[in-house]
Amino acid sequence: MFKRSISFLMMVAILFGAILTVQAQDNSTSYQMWESVMITPDYTKLKVLGENMRKHNQKYHKDGPYKAVVYNITTGPNAGKLIWEMGPLTYSHLDARPSKGGHDEDWRDNVMPNIKKMHTVEYWKEDAKLSNTAMLDDDNSKYPLLYIRYWEVNPNQDYQINGLLKQISETIKAEKGENPWGVYDNEMRQGLKIGRHIATVSFMKNWAEMDEDGKFKETFLKVHGKDSWDSFVEGMSDAFSNSWDEIWEYNKAMSGK
Repeated sequence: MFKRSISFLMMVAILFGAILTVQAQDNSTSYQMWESVMITPDYTKLKVLGENMRKHNQKYHKDGPYKAVVYNITTGPNAGKLIWEMGPLTYSHLDARPSKGGHDEDWRDNVMPNIKKMHTVEYWKEDAKLSNTAMLDDDNSKYPLLYIRYWEVNPNQDYQINGLLKQISETIKAEKGENPWGVYDNEMRQGLKIGRHIATVSFMKNWAEMDEDGKFKETFLKVHGKDSWDSFVEGMSDAFSNSWDEIWEYNKAMSGK
């Protein structure tokens, strides 16, 4: 199992940032992308929301590209909110997304009345070359905790990201055991105030993994040489202006499972 510690996560999640949307995009349809919606529930109607969300997802978002998964945000300023996520899909799938056959009416009449606010609606595309998600499957309960880190890229510093990500990616893949993590680009430009240019995910089986001692720096030096660390840290400081964490917990009931 991938050794993790707070310091390890702080460094490794650095790696997960991908290239800004303003950079060249892969126009192939072989990519994987997720639609992510942040929701503030009406806390006085949580039971009804849970029941109706589960029924909606079971009927209209059970599997395939329109499969819906719900997460509870458990840490950070967004704690208490929900993430409704659909995918993996491509833009072409969005043209045929569920809308007819009672879908829209069910969402409007049975789900929305139990929600206080819908916040960000974002599209996150996975960087398949940097990510290490081959061991994941359709069973979200195997890795029910997602350690999310959002990264904000410094203006005019995005040219450094490719080289830094390559260094970190090679390091993570040199670690022993199964180390599921993902790199995700925000497809829509966010601007300087919103940030959230990059999201990176470490998939965990349980909270106890946070107590494990990581050896990221040790492995980094083995892979890239004993004099590589200081320049790497300096490059990360230049490339990224801000970062913040969230931990999401898989909500099996609301996901319709």
